[in-house]
Amino acid sequence: LTATKKDCTRQQGEEKNKTAKIIRVSARPVSNTDSEKEKHKETKDDTHTSDGIGSANSTKQHYATQQQQQQQQQHQPAAEMSGVNLSRNEVVQFVLRISLLSIVTYYSAKWLIRNLDPSNKSKKKAIEHAEEILRKLSPTMKKSALQNLNEYEMVIASHLVVPENITESWDSIAGLDDVCQEIKESLVFPVCHRDMFAGSALYQPPKGVLLYGPPGCGKTLIAKATAKEAGMRFINLDVAMLTDKWYGESQKLASAVFTLAVKIQPCIIFIDEIDSFLRARNSSDHEATAMMKTQFMMLWDGLNTESDSTIIVMGATNRPQDLDKAILRRMPAQFHIGLPNEEQRHKILQLILANEKVAPEVDYLQLARKTNGYSGSDLKEVCRNASVHRIRKVMKNKEIMSAVRAAANSKAQANGTAAGGSQLPNGFNGVTAQNGGLELGTPAITMEDLEESLRSMRHSKYTTGVLNDARIDLD
Repeated sequence: LTATKKDCTRQQGEEKNKTAKIIRVSARPVSNTDSEKEKHKETKDDTHTSDGIGSANSTKQHYATQQQQQQQQQHQPAAEMSGVNLSRNEVVQFVLRISLLSIVTYYSAKWLIRNLDPSNKSKKKAIEHAEEILRKLSPTMKKSALQNLNEYEMVIASHLVVPENITESWDSIAGLDDVCQEIKESLVFPVCHRDMFAGSALYQPPKGVLLYGPPGCGKTLIAKATAKEAGMRFINLDVAMLTDKWYGESQKLASAVFTLAVKIQPCIIFIDEIDSFLRARNSSDHEATAMMKTQFMMLWDGLNTESDSTIIVMGATNRPQDLDKAILRRMPAQFHIGLPNEEQRHKILQLILANEKVAPEVDYLQLARKTNGYSGSDLKEVCRNASVHRIRKVMKNKEIMSAVRAAANSKAQANGTAAGGSQLPNGFNGVTAQNGGLELGTPAITMEDLEESLRSMRHSKYTTGVLNDARIDLD
């Protein structure tokens, strides 16, 4: 009885579940696909004998319905696009708007970058200065010729030196007659007289000239005199100008040096202290510096360099051992400018004091003997200090100052009377009576002034270790 009751209860529960399921299905709208699924489930639950063939058919119908829906969704955008028809005017207006927007964006970005560049003002000044120099070099130069120079070439052109503005010449150099004559023969004559040996491939100036030696011996002076006497354009290249914070700008400036020199040749590119720029390359060099050196050497004497161009790179240094070997190869003409000997110092002193008022007792030979180891700039400093010393001596003399005041008072009076002279130092031509008043004459440089200047300079040179004469140190 207990088993019979359990079976009855189970059958009643199953009937209730079937009835509730039928009610739920009939209560909501169902798609064809869902209805097919429910029918399939009901058939499966009722019969429990569904075979593989019926299940396969229902699955095929389900996939076929999904493919039809996907095809309808794919064709729908194409149909919508085919319905959009743009007129010709609308297309032209769209293209014009895009073009106008691109142009405005380009120039706005360019203006913004230019104004954010901190060197923009200096570049403008350099370009204005370059235009002024180029007009002096070629008064007939037109604006079209200036427009052929790009921005980088104009920056380099601002460092051009007009030969007429160079005051130094061969006469300004004393004691280096042999070096000057050799430079004339190997550098100046081939430039000025190229027509004499037009058919010769060897009669041409060297690609590079190196002037090396101790500082203050006239290397820069020789370069200026060479540019003036040869009548060549002279670019005083500032190495700091070639370095730029933007990557790639240094290479463009280095290239502009030679492209500008080609356009204005014959030209001398002078690099003072060349060892700081073209020193020996090594693995620790920065990438930008190494690329700039390579670019400079390639344009100087490389594959595309014209053999008949008259471009000479002249460098001056007191450390030739620091230069790269490739640079030394490109500078075949090398001249040593050493310290002057006694005869050369004698000539240098005479040249420096040629236009000065010097007392008759000044002995140039004695000064030349006492200045062993002095360079040309040292000798000029000795003479300058002696000239200052004579003024210092005059200012300390109270009698001279009173004579000057008396001269000023006598000039202020309508009936001025000449005052008597006073005792003046040696070498000072003193107070002279002119136009009823006292005139203070120009004092002459005496031997005492020169010796005093020499003593003070020798002491400073000994202290700094520049002058290494044999001395006996006393206890």
